[in-house]
Amino acid sequence: MTDTTQRTQQQILVAGIGNAWLRDDGFGGEVAKLLSERELPAGVHVIDFGTGGLDLAYEVMRGYDALILVDVSRQGEPPGTLYVMEADVAEIDGQIEDGQMLDPHGMDPQTVLRFVKYVGGWPGRVFVVACEPEVVEDVGFGLSESVSGALNLAADVVLETIAELTSSAPTRAAGA
Repeated sequence: MTDTTQRTQQQILVAGIGNAWLRDDGFGGEVAKLLSERELPAGVHVIDFGTGGLDLAYEVMRGYDALILVDVSRQGEPPGTLYVMEADVAEIDGQIEDGQMLDPHGMDPQTVLRFVKYVGGWPGRVFVVACEPEVVEDVGFGLSESVSGALNLAADVVLETIAELTSSAPTRAAGA
């Protein structure tokens, strides 16, 4: 069996990211936990990366057809509002200046995507499923009520995004 026949299904990484010790910033990890309890299509891998941005970047470079990042994002709407955004490879600055330091524990999604583009490991399509947070500045454990109330819907949105991705042909970027 050739390598092409072995890999007929898309490989999709769902990455929960955020710091569970900063209240609503733990949203991504909680959605990843919910998804791990659901039936997922073959080829879908769900991992809670927490604050391990460099670990996420290295995992993405293993060769996925798509990436879904799950995180919080302040967009100005009421807490608990969900967003689905598709990243455009052309809009991500793939440059890292000589001497520029990357904090492996503080790599936000934008920095992770910059790093992945810089090293040529961009997956075919990248989505961000995000939730408007209420509390991320205070150290503490546990999501606010509004963000906690959005968890099941967020998991459903991720599954809908996966369904959209698996119903279309693989679109891996050149050089990935």
